[in-house]
Amino acid sequence: MTLPNGIEINPEVMLGKPVIRGTRIPVELILRKLGEGANERDLLDAYPNLKAEDIRTAMIYAAEVLAHEEIV
Repeated sequence: MTLPNGIEINPEVMLGKPVIRGTRIPVELILRKLGEGANERDLLDAYPNLKAEDIRTAMIYAAEVLAHEEIV
């Protein structure tokens, strides 16, 4: 799977978890906060380095990961 432009995986950043490129903000954190009821404005206020596009990219990445999930 090819990573979306705004996502990076680097073993030296957040133990290799997928993060928003150029930050230490994990995709998992964004999705968890959205699942807990946070909205886009809440995330942008809480994480000044985050952009609305980053939130959408995180959701696209998560959908791609699930679409390619292997069921054993």
